[in-house]
Amino acid sequence: MAQRRMISLKIVDTDIFLDMPLTARYLYLEFCTRADDEGFIASPKKILRMVGCSDDDFKILMAKQFIIPFESGVCVIKHWKIHNYIRSDRFTETIYLNEKSLLAVDENSAYVKVHDENTHYVIPNVIPDVNQVVGSMDTQVRLGKDRLGKVSKGKDRLEEGKGSKETIETLIDAYASSGSELNKTLLDFVEMRKEIKKKLTTRALKMILNKLNKLADDEYTKIKILEQSILHSWQDVYELKQGNSNYSVNNSPVDKAMQGLANWLNEEGKHE
Repeated sequence: MAQRRMISLKIVDTDIFLDMPLTARYLYLEFCTRADDEGFIASPKKILRMVGCSDDDFKILMAKQFIIPFESGVCVIKHWKIHNYIRSDRFTETIYLNEKSLLAVDENSAYVKVHDENTHYVIPNVIPDVNQVVGSMDTQVRLGKDRLGKVSKGKDRLEEGKGSKETIETLIDAYASSGSELNKTLLDFVEMRKEIKKKLTTRALKMILNKLNKLADDEYTKIKILEQSILHSWQDVYELKQGNSNYSVNNSPVDKAMQGLANWLNEEGKHE
């Protein structure tokens, strides 16, 4: 199995990728680092927990079609063949042959999942020589920007609860995955409101969640905003104070990792 991995700016330097929260982008880069030679990831949930990202980050990558999931729990990086060119003498075929047989490759070298599970395709193990003519199998689906639609995390999920009796708990579970760090912090905020004798109504909670969406795009920052309000016993949520010694948007672990990667990519681009 090859030990080096490449990241193509054709994918990570696009608006649709950069519009995602930092944590979702970081998770994608971790997936690219740990995938096998054909882009398959055996334990995506384990990696998610290991790097401190959330289920919401994983769902965003699926919704924007940067990864393709399978019922077995395995997933594959859609644009793997755009990122990586692996020589045949270093290549090790994936062990996930059932999942591989459900994929085709479009004319842009991106994986496409075949919805008819009775149809199976044979995908070349290595990327062909640049002079090789693209076969008919590689022209099935053209990658379109409209297929990678923008996801509004949290806001759209609130709509899912309509039609059923709303409670504080169901609103929070609709906004953030049960058991996630954001979910727990929201429950702490609700408890704090009880302690200061300012109990939240469902309507008030909706207003706070909508405001939270306007203040931050990523889960990490939302947690810090809530913690700031809990620490000061504030009834509402407010923009993070940049002078807060406990937190700086530009000094979070994910920010540092993303900045380091951006610097590396810029240096690589200068040598091409």
